[in-house]
Amino acid sequence: MKYRNSDFIIPISIFLHLCIINGVLFILTPETYMNVFNIAYYNISWLFIAFILNYYTTERKELFFTRFHKIIQILFVFFLSYFALFAIRDESIPSIQYQYLVYAILSICLIWYRVLFFWIRGKFRVIGRNSVKVVVLGRDRNLKKIRKVFDNPTFGYHYMGYFSDRESKSPTYLGQINDSFGYILNYDIDIIYCVASNFSEEELKNFVDFADNNLIRFKVILNDMDVFNRAMSVETYNTTPVLNLRNVPLDTEYARIIKRAFDIVFSGLVILLLLSWLTPILYILIKLDSPGDFYFKQLRHGYKRQTFWCYKYRSMTVNKESDSQMAKKGDMRVTRIGKFIRKTSIDELPQFINVFIGDMSIVGPRPHMVVHTTDFEKSVDKYLVRHFVKPGITGLAQIMGYRGEIVKPSDIKNRTRLDIFYVERWSMGLDIHILFYTIYNVIKGEDKAY
Repeated sequence: MKYRNSDFIIPISIFLHLCIINGVLFILTPETYMNVFNIAYYNISWLFIAFILNYYTTERKELFFTRFHKIIQILFVFFLSYFALFAIRDESIPSIQYQYLVYAILSICLIWYRVLFFWIRGKFRVIGRNSVKVVVLGRDRNLKKIRKVFDNPTFGYHYMGYFSDRESKSPTYLGQINDSFGYILNYDIDIIYCVASNFSEEELKNFVDFADNNLIRFKVILNDMDVFNRAMSVETYNTTPVLNLRNVPLDTEYARIIKRAFDIVFSGLVILLLLSWLTPILYILIKLDSPGDFYFKQLRHGYKRQTFWCYKYRSMTVNKESDSQMAKKGDMRVTRIGKFIRKTSIDELPQFINVFIGDMSIVGPRPHMVVHTTDFEKSVDKYLVRHFVKPGITGLAQIMGYRGEIVKPSDIKNRTRLDIFYVERWSMGLDIHILFYTIYNVIKGEDKAY
């Protein structure tokens, strides 16, 4: 029996996690830990939460940060469970500040275990242990992309080479397809990868039968088409696999509820604690500075390209170009008070009202003027993908430096590329990261020209 496929990783990880939890609590909180009910509660809670969150996996390509959000999730939920025990037992919490410290130490220990786990696993695989032997049947340009995974020693793949009826002088070429069956058995291959575009349906069926009858894992490399991307996922309709080429995390009801709840709470606090007293002050200053409305409203495209009125504090003199021309550095239309509120991004604060009523989100792709959306959707590839989610007050493109005036085509292309990345990779952790850096940039006083 060969144990090369991470047979013991999950049991060992569970055992060591429970050792850390019990050890830290026994040493630091013996007065609350030394109770049969409490001990059972701590251990069962961890196991139950880990199961619900699908925390323990043996994904071969997983790195330290690949699923780092999972450890944040499990630590947060276990934190709630940890302090819920005192309510269940109807006990007062002994020294709440000390309990916070204990849990912080426990969290650090669990994170350090993750650091050591991936470091040891990487070293182990570099020397050839915990690895799997793989061969590829067929060849197309996707093979070069997959080789980048195979050739990373920390993933634990031992790439033997490929078979193809098209002969090659490549050092990894192993021979004709008919030669592959004997080679796979003789060299004890663990996984067969097959380039689907090189074979007929009948040939693929034969390969599957061969792999099944010899206890070898079989994986198919899909046809080499440019429409495939990292955001795709496979859905099953009865027994028919269907490829979803645009997987949007915010399409799920759970994700939308979480994001909307955060938007309502955060925007409500800003409206109540900040806009309630700042708005009257700015009303006086803006009205004294130049004639015109207090608020500046503009039609912009939002979710699914629907238009909505986007609100700002007016920072320019009333002009006919406001709905067609972006602000530029040194723009003569900007008023004296406008220079200050634009530099500090105060002019954007009324958009928290847009967030509260549901037209926008706190974090998301920045909405553009209607005339610019009409132009960009024709000139920028995949521009409208950013409209799969609600627009935001701030976004990934903004904290990465793509903000303000669009001077050259690469500006909007890079902005769109980052917006699409956000749409495809959304998480609450990413939202918080973007929000943190936005606040940091505002405090630092970065100039804004849009």
